[in-house]
Amino acid sequence: MSMQEWLQIIAACIGSLGFAFLFNVRGLRLIVTAIGGLLSWLIFLLSHRYLSSEPVCYFLSATIVTLYAEWMARLIKTPTTTFITASLVPLVPGGSLYYTMAYAFQSDAQRFAEKAVYTLQLAAALAIGIIAATAFTQLIFRFTKRRR
Repeated sequence: MSMQEWLQIIAACIGSLGFAFLFNVRGLRLIVTAIGGLLSWLIFLLSHRYLSSEPVCYFLSATIVTLYAEWMARLIKTPTTTFITASLVPLVPGGSLYYTMAYAFQSDAQRFAEKAVYTLQLAAALAIGIIAATAFTQLIFRFTKRRR
């Protein structure tokens, strides 16, 4: 990995840490959330090396980070949203959304439509990744409870 990629990963960690502070997360939960942010961008960068589809990279990253958040939430006995919300902040498609709105205000309908569809793909990939991982985790924990 290049130095620029490592700086991006560190920035993702610090960004998630900042949002965790903003959401009033304290103690060990703060560290877990920062690691989640680091993990989300690391997974995105690694998957982007091997996959050409950015929405698929977003989906993989969201899925893995949600699994991490679900696991840590049960370990620390904290609501999962505490970890998911701030850990996925590095993946929020802010730049794409900015350009979508810029093209809308410039009345560039063609570029607006292209960027809007792309932004929706990224947002949908994040949402579907969270839903899939949460559903999978709930199935696993229900199945293991029944076996006890």
